[in-house]
Amino acid sequence: MWESICLTLAATAGNNIGKVLQKKGTIILPPLSLKLKVIRAYAGNKPWALGFLMDIFGALLMLRALSLAPVSVVQPVSGCGLAILSVFSHFYLKEVMNVFDWIGITMAGIGTIGVGAGGEEQVASLISVFQLLWLALVVAFLFVLLNAWLHIYKRQRREQELMEYEVVEEIIYGLESGVLFGMASVVSKMGFVFVEQGFSAMFIPMCISISICCSGTGFFYQTRGLKHGRAIVVSTCAAVASIVTGVVAGMFALGEKLPTSPSGRLLLLLGWLLIMLGVVLLVTSSRLIRHLPRSFRRSRQTSLERGFSTRRTASHVQKDTNPSAVIQAATLHHLLTTPSKEKD
Repeated sequence: MWESICLTLAATAGNNIGKVLQKKGTIILPPLSLKLKVIRAYAGNKPWALGFLMDIFGALLMLRALSLAPVSVVQPVSGCGLAILSVFSHFYLKEVMNVFDWIGITMAGIGTIGVGAGGEEQVASLISVFQLLWLALVVAFLFVLLNAWLHIYKRQRREQELMEYEVVEEIIYGLESGVLFGMASVVSKMGFVFVEQGFSAMFIPMCISISICCSGTGFFYQTRGLKHGRAIVVSTCAAVASIVTGVVAGMFALGEKLPTSPSGRLLLLLGWLLIMLGVVLLVTSSRLIRHLPRSFRRSRQTSLERGFSTRRTASHVQKDTNPSAVIQAATLHHLLTTPSKEKD
């Protein structure tokens, strides 16, 4: 269990840090295209090339972790990628972190320890190809409901001639992307389970291909939500929905079970809860800090800026702008592209 958790942490660190390095490398690069000159420019850029390799290596480690442990363990732990990314950004990109960031990182770390201590090795339950179809039908039905709800609110917004997105629209896009990110891990795990039950080895590449489609579609929905909506709402909903989907689908579709001992169940449930709360705190920290008393906020800001100035003077490193980030899992995995507009 601990081996798979360590693999998951390494995988999600590779995914998220790799995307930050790619983002940093693209600052001086032209828009990506299939032209040979452009491809050479990207391949010759050290930060981008290193980030790309880390991203690919992280994806391979995630597949290995899914082959060893239940998806209801791997998916929540992968949510700690945002905590790892925050620490990396603090020390490498010299970005200032507030008190809620550190609390979120601590909660995610303690939650990971709880999941590792409470998780148990499980014998794979018997599943059939029809469960994959059943899972697809459930997700399709859920998307029909969400899109119908979205269509209603869009029509109301047009009728009232409102330009701003409603919060319900931001929530729906976040939920849709999070569900697809969670399903990507579940479908990948299904491929390994099928092979363990004696099915053809072709189920692994087939399920991985479906998983890639789920992640790509989830990224599409997430980008739509981030384009006009608030990143804080879309990111939070995506992160939580990804973890919940991995846990619920793993238990109902793959037959994964809670630990048999009461202490193991308690540790696992507390671990899930702490990881989700930690991720939510990391995503919402910039908003929460505004609600602190002004005197406390000013004193914290002054001390942080003083420490930050000292680090900059010592290292002479220019601070890079932090891109919008949320990591699913499987991939959080996917929000480090363009900074998003926020509405007050």
